[in-house]
Amino acid sequence: MSFQDQIKSLFVEEARIPEDFRIDEIHQREYLCNGEMRKWDGPVSEVYSPVCIPTSEGLKRKLIGTYPLCTEKEASEALEAAVAAYNNGRGEWPTMSVDQRIKSLETFIGKMGEQRSLIVKLIMWEIGKSQGDAAKEFDRTVEYMLATIEALKDIDRQGSRFEIEEGVVAQVRRSPLGVVLCMGPFNYPLNETFTTLIPALIMGNTILFKPPKHGSLLHYPLLKAFQESFPKGVVNTVYGRGAVVTPGLMASGKIDVLAFIGSSKVANDLKKRHPKVNRLRAVLSLDAKNAAIITKNTDLKLAVSECILGSLSFNGQRCTAIKIIYVHKDVADEFLKLLSEAIPKLTLGMPWDKDVKLTPLPEPHKPDYLKEVIEDAKANGASVINENGGASEASFVYPAIVYPVNEKMKLYREEQFGPVIPVVPFESIEEPINWQINSPHGQQVSIFSNDAKEISALIDPMVSLVSRVNVNAQCQRGPDVFPFTGRKDSAEGTLSVHDALRSFSIRSLVATKLNESNKQLLNTIVDENDSNFLSTKFIL
Repeated sequence: MSFQDQIKSLFVEEARIPEDFRIDEIHQREYLCNGEMRKWDGPVSEVYSPVCIPTSEGLKRKLIGTYPLCTEKEASEALEAAVAAYNNGRGEWPTMSVDQRIKSLETFIGKMGEQRSLIVKLIMWEIGKSQGDAAKEFDRTVEYMLATIEALKDIDRQGSRFEIEEGVVAQVRRSPLGVVLCMGPFNYPLNETFTTLIPALIMGNTILFKPPKHGSLLHYPLLKAFQESFPKGVVNTVYGRGAVVTPGLMASGKIDVLAFIGSSKVANDLKKRHPKVNRLRAVLSLDAKNAAIITKNTDLKLAVSECILGSLSFNGQRCTAIKIIYVHKDVADEFLKLLSEAIPKLTLGMPWDKDVKLTPLPEPHKPDYLKEVIEDAKANGASVINENGGASEASFVYPAIVYPVNEKMKLYREEQFGPVIPVVPFESIEEPINWQINSPHGQQVSIFSNDAKEISALIDPMVSLVSRVNVNAQCQRGPDVFPFTGRKDSAEGTLSVHDALRSFSIRSLVATKLNESNKQLLNTIVDENDSNFLSTKFIL
């Protein structure tokens, strides 16, 4: 059997799909707005899985459902619901005590847990993520929410006391910002989306939530949980084409925070549409072209192991993926040999297959794009050096190692976001440093070396060019208590469990001159619990 036929054979008839992983079509005809599950009888978007089914006309992506294609009218209604629920900070949710908001989120987490099996299955079918990784995404999201609750308790405890400085007594706490538009990515459609949505929500903001194009259906089972866990208008969904529903939302000037994970081009376009630039806060996680640097003093086996994980986990479709590798010429041949030998050890298959590492790609255009950048590299002097590299069938693309890559090639500068590994040889350490200086991206870098002086010489310039330097390890996000951000066009704002809560709030304070009259006044307010803000209540 040819390798092409092997790839083709990965796609099986529906009857051969294990029963536990089969899925019924889900045709969503409702959306959440102002506390109501509103019926939709308008146009819909069909959702096709990256999993293809053999037919008489060849391999065809399987239809797994549909969701509403709402218009500007429905988006505007959702916006007005969020604005009314916030009510200039006087709404039920923004004025609710922190412990009550925590109880609401805990209720939501419980209801979300009831949908685990279906959501994991939808992650597998919608974006082609393996069963193990889909389950990890769900569980990690729940863990993130629980950690967020504990972090908020810490922040609230710190603000539960009065401070006295220079004859002024004050209480400093965090207040919400307003209406937040949350837009998540397809590659981690649950986890990445919730790393902005949940902190924004629990800090007292009201939410407009637009699910990603790929990864929309998996949010449908959670709409009831949102409806039943939070006051009306606090969480509202916006379905439809981004180019149709989002420009009007931003142009209204009523969005206070843009929480967006995606491309810098889209983020820039959205921000420009807001008429009050100084009012808009943005929390953005954007493009990245993370490099790995392999020096001549590297443990090559370790470097290869980490670079395989960094380049090909979820088929390289991660913002934190290693997307270009610089290798010293003295060790390039051995490194490439080991790298090429590692790829056939990765299991190819469907999301439900045991120990699968390489799966079909959700974006219909991606196989053609990857072929294009590989051909462009070949035309400019590079080769695919691993056996069967770049072979594709329908939605599946086999990893390709492309070498030697140079500045003429698209792979040198474009974020490929897929299973293609560009490798660049270098002699001077200044070469990868200069590449990073000139790159529009600045998220992370991985340095591989056993020489302390060599690592030191790279750390110092790199910390001014990227936000995280990984030593003898792949680029990655986490643990979630660590800051996740980037320089240049890679990010705006910082996300971690603690940082996200701060990103979606502002420090507010109540202050007065310290005298007996004011002391008595403050004590009365606190003792009688007349204010949710001015309070010494301590959350355990």
